[in-house]
Amino acid sequence: MATVSVNQFRDNLKAFVERCLSEHEPLRVTRRSGEDFVVMSAADWEREQETLYVLQNSHLMEQIAESIRTHGERGGYRPTADEFEEINAE
Repeated sequence: MATVSVNQFRDNLKAFVERCLSEHEPLRVTRRSGEDFVVMSAADWEREQETLYVLQNSHLMEQIAESIRTHGERGGYRPTADEFEEINAE
């Protein structure tokens, strides 16, 4: 993650924001008198939140692990005849 001072950030606000949006890379802004802060696009922040949700959800992580295991054993998911008919009906 790139780091800039708050003065550099203020002087080049538009360029830094455009860089965060186009490169999908957060930017750390440092301050002499306080805590640093991070600038990132809203879309990237939402993706980070979704990732955290998945990683913190133990039941969902178990489902993912089971899916990876069965995919490796059987070469992927195969729907039952009823599931296949339901998919084709839509």
